[in-house]
Amino acid sequence: MPVLVITGTGTEVGKTVTTAAVAAAALAAGRTVAVLKAAQTGVRPDEPGDAEEVARLAGAVTKAEVARYPEPLAPATAARRAALEPVRPHQVAEAAAKLAVEHDLVLVEGAGGLLVRFDDEGGTLADAAELLRAPVLVVAAAGLGTLNTTELTARELRRRRLELAGVVIGSWPDSPDLASRCNLADLPDVSGAPLLGALPAGAGGLAPSAFRAAAPGWLAPRLDGTWDAAAFGVRDFAR
Repeated sequence: MPVLVITGTGTEVGKTVTTAAVAAAALAAGRTVAVLKAAQTGVRPDEPGDAEEVARLAGAVTKAEVARYPEPLAPATAARRAALEPVRPHQVAEAAAKLAVEHDLVLVEGAGGLLVRFDDEGGTLADAAELLRAPVLVVAAAGLGTLNTTELTARELRRRRLELAGVVIGSWPDSPDLASRCNLADLPDVSGAPLLGALPAGAGGLAPSAFRAAAPGWLAPRLDGTWDAAAFGVRDFAR
């Protein structure tokens, strides 16, 4: 798995912090890691973006962006409003492939969800994943409403014959409600893929040293971690 594409079921689901956790776990396992942000929006040229945040939390990763736009909008809209060239899927794929030559793992983080448009022709992160033939990790919310968005994302990946590596819950609440606890069993069911971890709410606020030490415990062995779905209680709410 030299390239792993990371997408979310929407915005604010914990995609960047999950990317950082995957990077930290891989680094702890002795792997070299690069993080590529496909399209950074809502950040000025002099401000740190998501790739920098991943590096701050995870440690010694190579960080890169394909493009950056100042307004917090979908990449195609942000590019158009800024009168800048849009991101093209082939540019993302080419940048990831170059990084993969010199790294054990390249994490390609999208912007928003799988089908958020990069350009006015409708290019998306899904198109970049197709060009790379890379597996896709989906970051989902914990609570009510997550089953629909997760299943829609999984269906689109299957339609494109892309591998869904699994689902990670990007922010697991300290006091999960009934819907969140039931979703532990339902998310694998609706996605057709394993649950590969759950990050605690507020993980991104930890000191980097604490984040790096804890990250493997939030992720399953496929992601270089030690997280156990059964021990977490996934089976407790199965139908």
